[in-house]
Amino acid sequence: MTLPRPVGPALGWGIAAFSLVLSDAQSSLASAQGRLDASYSVSLAGVPFGKGTWSIDIRDDQFTATASGGTTGIMRLFTSGRGASSAHGTLLQGQPLAVTYTSSVQTDKKYDEVHMLLRAGVVKEYTAEPPSFPTPDRVPITEAHRRGVADPMTASLMRVAGTGDLFSPEACQRKLAIFDGRMRYDLRFSFKRFEQVRSEKGYQGPVAVCAVYFSPVAGYSPQRAVIKYLIALRDIEVALAPIAGTRFMVPYRASIPTPFGSGILEATQFVSVPNPAAAAANNIKH
Repeated sequence: MTLPRPVGPALGWGIAAFSLVLSDAQSSLASAQGRLDASYSVSLAGVPFGKGTWSIDIRDDQFTATASGGTTGIMRLFTSGRGASSAHGTLLQGQPLAVTYTSSVQTDKKYDEVHMLLRAGVVKEYTAEPPSFPTPDRVPITEAHRRGVADPMTASLMRVAGTGDLFSPEACQRKLAIFDGRMRYDLRFSFKRFEQVRSEKGYQGPVAVCAVYFSPVAGYSPQRAVIKYLIALRDIEVALAPIAGTRFMVPYRASIPTPFGSGILEATQFVSVPNPAAAAANNIKH
């Protein structure tokens, strides 16, 4: 989804900018199967301007996630755009590890496309079109910056370790290393509060609200106004909701203050169910 600067770089990862890289006991993985089908709306200062969908399928040893969206309403008078991204990978001791990641954005005036191949958190190959040409003030991306990272889509799958309650302050205590094909950056989360939400269809219940802090690492120009703005922000929030049948939580809502008003991405539909295969297996065991 194409969004006006400086909203775009922040809300662009609103759906897919968060992750947890944690391990858990192997014995708990058999029940980690579930599916999410969600729809989101995006607004700026209370004015709707975008919609999107997000599907996640989590199995014992693999996951698939896809998202797509586009501009709607009054924003179509100024620009039209469509975007899509997807990731597929494995689960290793509960940790989501992407194998492939793709992202594409097409607007009236430009396009942006990224493809990545990964292995165990290391970016083995990637292409970005059009390419980001080096400039004197841009912090270069090195091979080290492509190690120990997650792509934005895989990063949205936040696993809560252990077997206890998903809704605890620890759900927010994490630091994420993300590479999106153009920039390497960190997102640090901290717990703020719990809230109750009620989607138009699907989930009704608590969410864990986390503060989010952005820190660029490489692939950016330090003097760019949007980068300075995002670094200085202290009011970015993301609310996490669970995927049934798993210990994964994902963004239900993301909000960021902008010079034009609050930018908000929020689920209107959030339907998650345990994977039928897992449910059948549990019935057989019992």
